[in-house]
Amino acid sequence: MILSKKREQGRFIRFAIVGAIGAVIDIGIFNVLSSILKVPALTAQAISFSAAVISNFVWNRFWTYPDSRNKAVVGQLVQFIFVSFIGLAARTLIFGQLEIALIWTASQILPSNFFLTPVVVGHNVSLAIVIIIIMFWNFFINRFWTYNDVE
Repeated sequence: MILSKKREQGRFIRFAIVGAIGAVIDIGIFNVLSSILKVPALTAQAISFSAAVISNFVWNRFWTYPDSRNKAVVGQLVQFIFVSFIGLAARTLIFGQLEIALIWTASQILPSNFFLTPVVVGHNVSLAIVIIIIMFWNFFINRFWTYNDVE
């Protein structure tokens, strides 16, 4: 397996750190859009995801895969975006189902005086789950396609 190699483990850790930065961007923008600006959750998560993708590409290009210089940056960006948007499609489908279930669950278990509404809790837990799932998709597909020019 690819992650049994020390070098790939280091890349995965850097990729996960980049993903964590992207998640902060993603969740932050999502909450501003959905909670403050009242953008529908499915739209807000697509916009926030797109902002995170741009950040993640830059960080991965220069930190996770600094030895990936045989491909033109524009070509890699197109590949990265393509992989990311397939991830977005999967994420949107999963998010749409999770948010319904988790908002309902939060409404059943949270006390009425809880400082966050069941909608905010359901949205953010759903978002966290899909971020983790899609991170694995993004790592493996990008490693073998977008950044296949590194050893």
